Amino acid sequence: MIRLEDLSVAIDGRPVLQGVSLDLPPGRVTGLVGESGSGKSMTALAITGLLPDRARASGRVLLDSRNLLETPEAAMCRIRGSRIGMIFQEPMTALNPLMTIGDQVAEVLRLHRGLDRRTALAQARERLDRVGLPQPRFPLTLYPHELSGGQRQRVAIAMAIALRPGLLIADEPTTALDVTTQARILDLLSGLARDEGMALLLITHDLAVVAGMTDHVAVMQSGRVVEHGPTEAVFRQRRHPYTRQLFAASRHVPARIPPGPATPLVQVTDAVREYRLPGGGLRALDGVNLTIARGESVGLVGESGCGKSTLARAILGLDTLQGGHIRLDGQDIAAVRPMPRKARARMQVVFQDPFGSFDPRWRVDRLLAEPFHLTGRPPDWRDRVATTLTEVGLDPDDARKFIHQFSGGQRQRLAIARALIIRPALIVLDEAVSALDVRVRAQVLDLLARLQAVHGLSYLFISHDLSVVRGVTDRILVMQAGRIVEEGTPDQIIDAPRHDSTKALVAAMPKIPAGWL
Repeated sequence: MIRLEDLSVAIDGRPVLQGVSLDLPPGRVTGLVGESGSGKSMTALAITGLLPDRARASGRVLLDSRNLLETPEAAMCRIRGSRIGMIFQEPMTALNPLMTIGDQVAEVLRLHRGLDRRTALAQARERLDRVGLPQPRFPLTLYPHELSGGQRQRVAIAMAIALRPGLLIADEPTTALDVTTQARILDLLSGLARDEGMALLLITHDLAVVAGMTDHVAVMQSGRVVEHGPTEAVFRQRRHPYTRQLFAASRHVPARIPPGPATPLVQVTDAVREYRLPGGGLRALDGVNLTIARGESVGLVGESGCGKSTLARAILGLDTLQGGHIRLDGQDIAAVRPMPRKARARMQVVFQDPFGSFDPRWRVDRLLAEPFHLTGRPPDWRDRVATTLTEVGLDPDDARKFIHQFSGGQRQRLAIARALIIRPALIVLDEAVSALDVRVRAQVLDLLARLQAVHGLSYLFISHDLSVVRGVTDRILVMQAGRIVEEGTPDQIIDAPRHDSTKALVAAMPKIPAGWL
């Protein structure tokens, strides 16, 4: 379907792709792996003709013997969608929030095939049914914000396959999804590749997903393909040092010091949170009980919509309970509104997307000093910023930079520094490493373990990646439909799950076959 021959790309003279050669034949799933900045997404943009304005490409991207690098933009507009489809990492930003899902899928059909609106909507209905969004539960009149993350990703897939393209490019399509939703999306993609005879290029940093999904894999480093071949052969042999480094990072477990005596820090008792909806009510938290001890790491897992983030917001004082209690050091902080600043300063949060949680107009020193509004800005605040930057492995001179000048892993270190600077007792980590590649993730997890040992921090670690949660927590809680349905040590939860919801989560975990390691 597509052949890349000696593809090179430079931006302002700086090489970002160097001599990439790759075959993407019909019906085959090819994985493209590597850390952030290795050139994976740039390869996809080169194939689709969506390179930045200042980029200069050489080599060949052949589609039926036609070099797409030399194809005029008007012709590429006809090829995109009809011959090549692309699924982006974040569906909420890829979809138009002002258009219904039916109109968005129909738009592809109307633009490329000239169909009238009624006919296009009828075919859009068929495509949405194909990706698991059937009538009457998912009418064409829904908007993206009315769907969950996994459902929005299905709409993006329906748009990408609307014209049954020969090549489908999926760029980190499941990074932010829970394991059961991820499993359904990956099954859908592999089924589409098989049933429609499409070539599928899966870009991901998750080696376990690659092992279970792909026929062929290419490993990228610094803009080059350093190793490629059948997936099983590459996983077993790992001839290139960089491939071995990726595998070592994917299995990395940080060295942690077990917590001391279980002195309660946070106690949640019979927490209830309800939302009023036009058709009735939704109970997001239904009698939740939770205890986090000083110096303890507690994992919170469950499918999207089970109540994990609602519980985190309630603990942080960002959401109001209709019933129950939340105690911090014995004080009921849920009963006082607004939450006292002294209590709020004892708890901080690190979000999944560090770039979205920072004001891009502020320099790092101002960003990191932001939590001082809870405690009062001390005279030596700049020294504290410098000290905290050093603690998270950055340079004090970084204080005068803007957030866009950092990589994804560095931004996450800055987010941790902002949470750490006022020395809280509890840090809530909401999917804090899910978007990071395996080597950066290993570094951040080591950092969190070291900071916990030095400062005696407690962590509430919210994640959909059970393999990560297993290595960084002392206990795991499993949520379903607003309730804690199972609790235990990581080994108990993952090796011997008891509740059906836990069993489903464990079964959906992508795994590298034991014989391949």
